[in-house]
Amino acid sequence: MHFGNSVTAVGFWIGTLLPVVYLPVFLSGIDSAGSLSLVVGLLATHALALIVGHDYSGSRSR
Repeated sequence: MHFGNSVTAVGFWIGTLLPVVYLPVFLSGIDSAGSLSLVVGLLATHALALIVGHDYSGSRSR
């Protein structure tokens, strides 16, 4: 497996599994600048992971 394929696979799986982290963050509340920064960071990381993992071949039916 090439390095680029590994990065794409990691990006795909991070983009797939990261929304699980949103639930505890939202349940704890966004009541401070720190928690707002966490949400913005999670959203930015999720967007980047989706862009990087977009071409992952393991996500397509054969």
